[in-house]
Amino acid sequence: MPVVHPDSQPVASAPARVFRHFHTPHYVLGRAVTLRQVVFWGLLVFCLSPWASPPLALALGLALAQTVGNPFVARTKVLTSKLLQFSVIGLGFGMNAHAAVRAGQEGLLFTVASIAGTLLLGYLVGRWLGLGRRVVHLISCGTAICGGSAIAAVGPVLGAKDEEMSVALGTVFVLNALALFAFPPIGHALHLSQHQFGLWCAIAIHDTSSVVGAAAAYGNEALEIATTVKLARALWIIPVALGTALAFRQKGVKIAIPYFILGFVLAMLFNTYVPAARALGPIMVTLAKTGLTATLFFIGAGLSNSVLRIVGLKPYVLGVVLWVVIASASLYAIVHAA
Repeated sequence: MPVVHPDSQPVASAPARVFRHFHTPHYVLGRAVTLRQVVFWGLLVFCLSPWASPPLALALGLALAQTVGNPFVARTKVLTSKLLQFSVIGLGFGMNAHAAVRAGQEGLLFTVASIAGTLLLGYLVGRWLGLGRRVVHLISCGTAICGGSAIAAVGPVLGAKDEEMSVALGTVFVLNALALFAFPPIGHALHLSQHQFGLWCAIAIHDTSSVVGAAAAYGNEALEIATTVKLARALWIIPVALGTALAFRQKGVKIAIPYFILGFVLAMLFNTYVPAARALGPIMVTLAKTGLTATLFFIGAGLSNSVLRIVGLKPYVLGVVLWVVIASASLYAIVHAA
């Protein structure tokens, strides 16, 4: 048996040394700063620059989360929803109310059919997979309406546990990230018009952030259609939450109302009916798009290995089945309705 000196220490592996290096604090002007904090701020500054795009910002956030980690997880989690809401309101300053009404009316039938179909299909596939009823309903609502916002609104109504919320959010956020990268190339390959692609994004992509990001990458008309239809779709949180309370026999619960949609509508009316203020529109839209890019960076930075592991296989299967069906059916309907 080899003799081990009592003062000897095990040699750390190369990944462990790198990890420790990024987490070791260094003092700069009397403040403790780690290298991963420097990396985080460097990437964020780049995402705020004209060279960044929504897909690239999401990819950089994912890369950060899977390597050195996000040093400000709690802060970015709180900031993400606020920044997204302000960004959506800012986009309203670049839209015309008359065009938005036409887009909303056209998307209404698709919205009603897809929400009802997704919730029914989710219930059937969830039973087949043997998943818990609450997890199935959360993932189905997130897919049917507006991703994490719908899950956050329906969860308390449902009386969902923290683990169930985490599984549903993790599933939807991962698929939502994939959609941001996948949809624009598919749209170009199928030669979808700006109008068709914007409508498809609003129906088939889970979260408002990725809907706006994918549509912005496709074109300005697609962005206008997608944002309007998606926000009209988000209002369905209210009736679906009420239906959830009845179906699960929950009494005395509070329903979260997405008030930021009112801000979007007011901004759009301001841009349409106050000609003297239209010069403000391009500035607000530019700031909104920059805010959206930063939002997607924060979302990617929040998808750590622990978030991915907690989900498990079956919720992903449910999420993918729902996503593929709603994306395929809505695409077929949009193309053949044109």
